[in-house]
Amino acid sequence: MSAASSAFGVYLHVPFCSVRCGYCDFNTYTATELGGGASQMSYARTAVTEIALAEAELQRRGLAGREVSTVFFGGGTPTLLPTADLAAMLGAVASTWGLARDAEITTEANPDSVGRSDLADLRAAGFTRVSFGMQSAVPHVLATLDRTHDPERVPQVVAWAREAGLAVSLDLIYGTPGESVEDWRRSVQAVLALEPDHVSAYALTIEPGTKMHARVRRGDLPGVDGDDQATKYEVADTLLEQAGYGWYEISNWARSPEQRCRHNIAYWSSEDWWGVGPGAHSHLAGQRFWNVKHPRAYAQRVEAGELPIAETESLTSEQIADERVLLGIRLVEGLPVDPAVRHLLPAMVEEDLLDAVPAASGVARLTRRGRLLADTVVGRLVS
Repeated sequence: MSAASSAFGVYLHVPFCSVRCGYCDFNTYTATELGGGASQMSYARTAVTEIALAEAELQRRGLAGREVSTVFFGGGTPTLLPTADLAAMLGAVASTWGLARDAEITTEANPDSVGRSDLADLRAAGFTRVSFGMQSAVPHVLATLDRTHDPERVPQVVAWAREAGLAVSLDLIYGTPGESVEDWRRSVQAVLALEPDHVSAYALTIEPGTKMHARVRRGDLPGVDGDDQATKYEVADTLLEQAGYGWYEISNWARSPEQRCRHNIAYWSSEDWWGVGPGAHSHLAGQRFWNVKHPRAYAQRVEAGELPIAETESLTSEQIADERVLLGIRLVEGLPVDPAVRHLLPAMVEEDLLDAVPAASGVARLTRRGRLLADTVVGRLVS
């Protein structure tokens, strides 16, 4: 498949948050952190300008002419911007590149960052999915994570999203310090009671430089316990499977194949996408590049008519092969492995890391235990 005919996605990064969560190391900023020279009010206009610059670059590379199959607004909290701004950014994507008839268009949202009319307006603007950052149904866990929403708000916004005609995904985090297995079970059961189309569950990582990392270093909070997180993953997978959700990527489950997040699948399949916004990453034809991180520097570059690219990396054939394993092994379809390493598969079947039937035909498909030990599988296949 040529680059010009393969899937093409667009990611739009909205770097604003009302409060920075203690565990977050994403490229996001509160109003206080931004200071002068970076305006939330003018952000949509700047992003639209970058889209025009991106189209010129695609034409220069001979990669223009592809409709956009998926669009994802992430952050930060995209829905801190007025709905009209999000609609304007989506409109620029549509008018510049065109949207496929079945395009998947998602925005992330916090439960307390949208109202009933906002969700209706998003649907009217062309959005098809909303991904709510629920994280937990337990108040003390939300407090540890510095999440600001009331758990009671989640059923309300899910109902409003459904009323608007939007598909719904709920995001959870497991392994928060102080979260018991029963707390976690309660959160998963709360999700299932809402019958979302899609569920994501991510193990908490405590990154250096975050407020939570400082609290752990001071001894105010315990660190992450890998065994505890493995137990919670198994709890989630069991409950989700019993409720009819199928895993399709290590941290993601959907009610049906049609409800899988196609945008994220494109990442794991190493398809092409353009990332708009400060710090956003892009991938085109085996080359990665990423934008300058600070919104002020980003706006200055774009408003001067320059692409805001900070660095570019051309992948070697070895890197492409390794990433194919690293990313492809995460998917439920499994990974067709190089004949040179197929002799490794039987031992991993014996260790309950891989399913036996696909392995017999040279496809590495993770078992539940294999999903917990995916790094081990990847290490063997690329060594």
